[in-house]
Amino acid sequence: MLKFISRRLAATFVVLIVASFVVYMLVALTSDPLRDLRVSNDQSAQHKMAILSEKLQLDVPPFFRYFLWLRGAAGCVIGQCDLGIAFSRGDQPVAAALGTAMASTLSLVVLATILAIVFGIAIGMTTALRQYSAYDYTVTFGAFIFYSLPIFWVAVLLKEFGAIKFNEFLGAPDIPLGVAIGLGLVFGFIAQAIVGGRLVARLKIAGAVAVLATILLVILDATQWFAQPSIGIIGVTLSVAGIAAFILFATSSMSKRRYVIAIGATAALVVALWFPLQFVWFFLNNPLTVILVALVLAVLGWLLGWFIGGDDRKDVARIAAIVGALATIPLLLDQLFIRWETYTNLSSLKSGVIATIGANTPTMASHPDTWLRMLDSAAHLVLPTIALMVISIAAYTRYTRATLLEVLNQDYVRTARAKGLNESTVVMRHAFRNTLIPIATIIAFDFGAIIGGAIITERVFAWQGMGSLFSYGLHHSDVNLVMGFFLVTGIATVAFNIVADITYSVLDPRIRLSEEA
Repeated sequence: MLKFISRRLAATFVVLIVASFVVYMLVALTSDPLRDLRVSNDQSAQHKMAILSEKLQLDVPPFFRYFLWLRGAAGCVIGQCDLGIAFSRGDQPVAAALGTAMASTLSLVVLATILAIVFGIAIGMTTALRQYSAYDYTVTFGAFIFYSLPIFWVAVLLKEFGAIKFNEFLGAPDIPLGVAIGLGLVFGFIAQAIVGGRLVARLKIAGAVAVLATILLVILDATQWFAQPSIGIIGVTLSVAGIAAFILFATSSMSKRRYVIAIGATAALVVALWFPLQFVWFFLNNPLTVILVALVLAVLGWLLGWFIGGDDRKDVARIAAIVGALATIPLLLDQLFIRWETYTNLSSLKSGVIATIGANTPTMASHPDTWLRMLDSAAHLVLPTIALMVISIAAYTRYTRATLLEVLNQDYVRTARAKGLNESTVVMRHAFRNTLIPIATIIAFDFGAIIGGAIITERVFAWQGMGSLFSYGLHHSDVNLVMGFFLVTGIATVAFNIVADITYSVLDPRIRLSEEA
């Protein structure tokens, strides 16, 4: 394994050196940092040109100037990173500019990518299991449509209908009975399509979901929930129960008594800790508190799984720990909704809270309440996250569907079915793991690419991330800024490519990263 990684690193190191040289020469030879000063009417233009030339070492030919930059970049290995200055940003060090932009980009695209992977794979699997059904045709058609949509057009539509119109609704929320019934029917149609089965069974499921969804919307409208949303202990209980049920289904553990008891005990423990945690959230007003609580709940779940699991204690403990960690999500949402009214009063968005530009509200950036700052960031993340998700979900849906259909026709899947295993076990335990092998390649490249930011999305939503930084540096002929962007994205791509190779050996025992690989 180590020799394989060493060889890959050596090969990619050479590729990065050659690629960085080509990029540096192209940018240096086709741009002129002194362009604006040359045409300026400023009497001190010549003096400023001399100072800038000295700062950027423009008297050195680009070929030799590259090696000066490379020496500074090599210092990053020993913690003495010197990527030069970004003259277009007031002589700010490039390393500092990259750090700020990368943090902004990661907050924007990581969540969108993770959600796209989860929902894309889930939808792709359901379409493969319902091949040639109306649901399959509908999702396939929708995936092609969304995959072909230009991201800037999606972003503009989201601004109009996801922010402006929705903010108007939040200003005076009202759901007419006809609209509630219509939405209930839509939810019922989606539910019956996903579940499948015979026509009578699908109609029963559609009717039940439609009625429940309609009643829920009517209750939410009558209680003015959209004006003052909250989760509370009831919402947390239902959410945690839903997470536990989903994990049991995804791991094919619904019929295994010890799994059900351990995961149920973990869910009950989380609900029981809801009230004591209110004091923790209040007195430990820090973002790290969320991570700390997630770790504690994961450890408690692991301990419950270990003591209840019996002969399968390792697997039970692992699954219970996952449930405990994921249960932090509804607890976090509960805290955010508790401060909803306070946020709407402090925010400048009088008709709603869904923001259309920027990463935060200027008046909220220095607020002492961590939860209000997190709620503000979430409000600004909604639209760009959805915009990035729409395109990515369509891609993952298509990839997953095609791969799972191929895997389901393999001999070992037919053998598993012939042994009498139920369908959920066959799909989740046998087919799903091999389905992830080609998907792992796409995921790894996507995570490497997101470090580079989303240039169009960042521009539409005025998000100052890596994409905007690259565009800004290229527009202002700032070679150091462009090369800093290239260095970060190149290293990220190489690293995640190696992660993909290692993931293959984890997912498929037949693949070994041996010395001969």
